[in-house]
Amino acid sequence: MNAKNPSRKMALRQKAQLMSASEIERTLVRLAYEIVEKNGGVDALGLVGIRRRGVPIAERLGKIVARIENAKVPVGTLDITFYRDDLSTLGPKPVVLEKEIGFSIEDKNIVLVDDVLFTGRTTRAAMDALFSQGRPRKVQLCVLIDRGHRELPVEASFVGRHVQTTANEVIEVKLTEVDNTDKVLLMEK
Repeated sequence: MNAKNPSRKMALRQKAQLMSASEIERTLVRLAYEIVEKNGGVDALGLVGIRRRGVPIAERLGKIVARIENAKVPVGTLDITFYRDDLSTLGPKPVVLEKEIGFSIEDKNIVLVDDVLFTGRTTRAAMDALFSQGRPRKVQLCVLIDRGHRELPVEASFVGRHVQTTANEVIEVKLTEVDNTDKVLLMEK
């Protein structure tokens, strides 16, 4: 973001493609197996995607887990806009959407799903939003990419890929459901 005008995006150039569609699919299959294993099955499991790209990732994981375990796992959506602590840097007047997860999280093992783990602020906001909906037994974080640079003490339980980045680099996750293509790109400011 431009410091003088936070609503103006900086031009980014593609530096590398980190994952193809098939690599994303393989990674999600591995993550689904890890989630099932670490949670001892799916009996008390729920997946909650953080809006925007965490939602299709959670939905895909839910379908893979259902194939693995022959049992449906509830998948919900979490909109964290209202819970962000950096609203002033996100642009003028964010829209606050009140959207419930869609299933009871009480006494469940909840896996929060997001595309990229960076500073940890999105995860903190997601936990605030999640706990406003009830009290889960356990909360775990699953991300497709962990790029480091934490500002808060947040660690993902399930990571698709660790990618070391510089301050001038940005990870862009493109998903068919949102962007009409599946790939992960390393971009440079």
